Amino acid sequence: MAHHFANEIPPHLSMWQRVRQYAVPPSMIETATARRAAGDWAGACAAARVDVDLDLRAVRNRHGTELLTRLRADLRRLAPDLLRWHMPRIAPDGRLRPGLTLSLARYERDATPPVHLVVRTPPAWADAGQRMALALWDGALAATAGRRYAAPHPHPHPDRRFRLDLHRHLWDASRSRELGLRSGAGGVASPEPGWATDRWAPEAELLLRAEGLPRGAFAVRLGARGHRAAFALVAPDAGHAPTLRPLGDALPPRQVTALPVLPEAAARTLPDLELLRAGLVTAGRLHPLVAAALPMSAAQPTAAGQAPTPADPHRVPCRGEVHRIALRDSVLTAVDHDPDQLRREELLVAFGGPPLPCLRAIDAVHRSPEALPAVRERLGHGDVTGALAVVEGLLGTGAVLRDGPLRDALESAAARRVDHGLFRAGLVSGDAGAWARSGTGCGSAGDADHGDDGRRGPDAARRKAARRPRIDRHTPVMTRRKRGTRFRPRTGLAC
Repeated sequence: MAHHFANEIPPHLSMWQRVRQYAVPPSMIETATARRAAGDWAGACAAARVDVDLDLRAVRNRHGTELLTRLRADLRRLAPDLLRWHMPRIAPDGRLRPGLTLSLARYERDATPPVHLVVRTPPAWADAGQRMALALWDGALAATAGRRYAAPHPHPHPDRRFRLDLHRHLWDASRSRELGLRSGAGGVASPEPGWATDRWAPEAELLLRAEGLPRGAFAVRLGARGHRAAFALVAPDAGHAPTLRPLGDALPPRQVTALPVLPEAAARTLPDLELLRAGLVTAGRLHPLVAAALPMSAAQPTAAGQAPTPADPHRVPCRGEVHRIALRDSVLTAVDHDPDQLRREELLVAFGGPPLPCLRAIDAVHRSPEALPAVRERLGHGDVTGALAVVEGLLGTGAVLRDGPLRDALESAAARRVDHGLFRAGLVSGDAGAWARSGTGCGSAGDADHGDDGRRGPDAARRKAARRPRIDRHTPVMTRRKRGTRFRPRTGLAC
């Protein structure tokens, strides 16, 4: 990729370029594919960081053997790494859209609401690791049990805009070849950048057919402000391809809101197509199922995997000479200095003396290496193994992290995983309002109304726990004595 053209790359393409580089690493694709090929769909989900919230025995007891058979067939065809590849993402970091429930398959039943196989993303405050969860949504049970049925997720109902039950080729390995046709890869680029307007008519026909409507009106959400444009799908007869007719202001806003919404996967251009057309990605960097389905990727040379070669050691001017810094015995060290000299110089630095340029360079690499942006990108997308591999490749497996941006990034990633664990365990609700009402948050209505994806999370509880408690008649006697005396020993001083 030509980094010197970075200023000319549109922001959304720059985001998708980073997503394709870091969000779904090749090791995840290889492991998930091998397990799926062996029939281990649960192991494939674990490799793709997808939690399985499914109890197949309970599904059989409640819905019967027929639905269980269809569900198992879909789980065997599920490619969780391909699903993660095509999941909706948000700018500017390209992370998974938080607080989303996305329908993968819909199982119709007689006289009862359908059952959906859904995948959920956690709220923004608990998105450490960028994990997803596979679950079953029962419309009939949700109608009777209300919000108690799907707690603690903030948006348990399948989203109308983000849905993949009409786009199985984005997660079903057996139908991934349909991607080239459904994305319009064989035709010319759409005149509207980012929008697949030439595919709206056939995709709208599939949408209305799934809703039980042969023809009719539908809506397309344009932009992030929620503006919806209404279109009518018309055709002179059954033998002609349907065309679109803009409705403009013919319908009131309330009726436009009630119309079927064209899924985001059909409304927008496939990001991989845009990256290929712009020359920002090669076929070798795409998911194997995606590269095999897109005809334009076959004409590009595939980047062959080469064994990594050891990098040249760093060269630092030190005392009038050029010295080398390289890994020795899994530790980054100054090669051209004697070990006894290095120990003496480190001891001198400990007493406040000036460090050698070689030691100063090693210290800078430990605190803020050049690869820190790549480490942060991997940590942001949940690839902790890849981030640690980069750190070990730079500093060695025996390195001890020092205070600085690198250590802060790793510690922050580890701390945020605790929030995700609390959310998964159900100890913290994904609904910010429920969090405040439960008494574990700040407790005020203003604190609860912070957004629809639960961004407050446990931070409010930490702030409350950090407040100094008031002394009253319920305070223990020893605590009152410690708080009341003026001359108490200062045992909390930092060493």
